[in-house]
Amino acid sequence: MNEVKESLRGIEQKYKLFQQQQFTFIAALEHCRENAHDKIRPISSIEQVQSYMEHYCNNSTDRRILLMFLDICSELNKLCQHCEALHTGTPVTNNLLEKGKTLVSQSNDLSSLRAKYPHDVVNHLSCDEAKNHYGGVVSLIPIILDLMKEWIAHSEKLPRKVLFVHGTFVCFSILSGCKWYVLVFGRIHIG
Repeated sequence: MNEVKESLRGIEQKYKLFQQQQFTFIAALEHCRENAHDKIRPISSIEQVQSYMEHYCNNSTDRRILLMFLDICSELNKLCQHCEALHTGTPVTNNLLEKGKTLVSQSNDLSSLRAKYPHDVVNHLSCDEAKNHYGGVVSLIPIILDLMKEWIAHSEKLPRKVLFVHGTFVCFSILSGCKWYVLVFGRIHIG
């Protein structure tokens, strides 16, 4: 669980840096939309941002900020996968992870996604931008970060016996006094 928390902290630090450059991100998307002659459609997926970066990005500043966004999304995807492998979960934690995995999917439609209070990323956009073009793409990362924080909070409340999963085999642990007794494949190991 500490590894998950550490990964999430690292992603949050990268996101804080990215968030400070939101106007640069919006400008980069705008430049790419102009180059692609695609001014009508909203930015609706991570896949679209990737395509813009690969095919319509003409300067290093735009490429850098688009790559930063894509890297954060990739790290969030890996974190969701890691969390899924960490334990079998409960309906609540499984639902949170499923939402996160769906949102960070390359082709997921982000156009109607909007971050709510306390996130103000959408408030920094003009009404037209927020409503029609970029509201979803700027809302994606804060929403997934919130889901992952909620997943951690729920997972930490689970009894220890649920938390240990290794591959496809479940290991159960019971804290008794000062020793750990771990049931692995029908044998008790004292740790």
